[in-house]
Amino acid sequence: MLDDVQNTPASVPVDIDRVGIRHVNFPLAVLDRAQGRQHTVAQVEMGVDLPARFKGTHMSRFVEALQAWSGVLDYPNLKHLLGDIQNRLDARKAWISFCFPFFLERSAPASGSRSRMDYHCRVVGEHQDGRLLFGLEVEVPVMTVCPCSLAICDRGAHSQRAMVRIRTRNKGLIWLEDLIELAQESASSPVYALLKREDEKRIIDNAFEQPCFVEDVVRNVSRGLERLDQLLWYRVEVESQESIHNHSAYARIERSLAQAKG
Repeated sequence: MLDDVQNTPASVPVDIDRVGIRHVNFPLAVLDRAQGRQHTVAQVEMGVDLPARFKGTHMSRFVEALQAWSGVLDYPNLKHLLGDIQNRLDARKAWISFCFPFFLERSAPASGSRSRMDYHCRVVGEHQDGRLLFGLEVEVPVMTVCPCSLAICDRGAHSQRAMVRIRTRNKGLIWLEDLIELAQESASSPVYALLKREDEKRIIDNAFEQPCFVEDVVRNVSRGLERLDQLLWYRVEVESQESIHNHSAYARIERSLAQAKG
């Protein structure tokens, strides 16, 4: 019989908060509001706590648990996967993260040309004492028009791409699409994968009717998130890649809603 070195006590008796594997690519089916499910590929990171009585964890058991899983990312399936990881690794806590591109089909505002936009998304879960903590992250590119330059210039204003990053912890289902749409509605304009000239004119005309600082965008997103009953905590950050300044501008709001919502 081969020695199981991982099960021997650590020479330095210190508990480890999280140990595991990352950069694992895995096919995934995620919930899609319009189509039911959307197939994508995720980069996966998994971890467990490790008490000092164990020298190391068993890396292969993470892969075994993932390979035995259905690959359908919803609340009950995620809870089952994390429970399996806990059992296989004799752990008190199990944690997992899926990073993946999520695609939405959009119509250009004037021509109606349809194209697919990709958004960087992340789903995280932590399982302990039979309870699953569940969270989402999205990154949404938008356009902003500077209110200051619009007010002081005779012939225009500077505009730029900004990135809205939303992180949440939830007690129920929140659609990725809802977070993406909230970010887009909170800025001067969404951005698109495919535009014709008439679309560009429409976008610019509309965007100049809704100029936004990063402070405006982050407040708009925060106000929309506060209306979601499923939310326990959120952090929203907006970063603007300034077109005429040699810096980026950013703003962040973080709130815990657990006590307020019982």
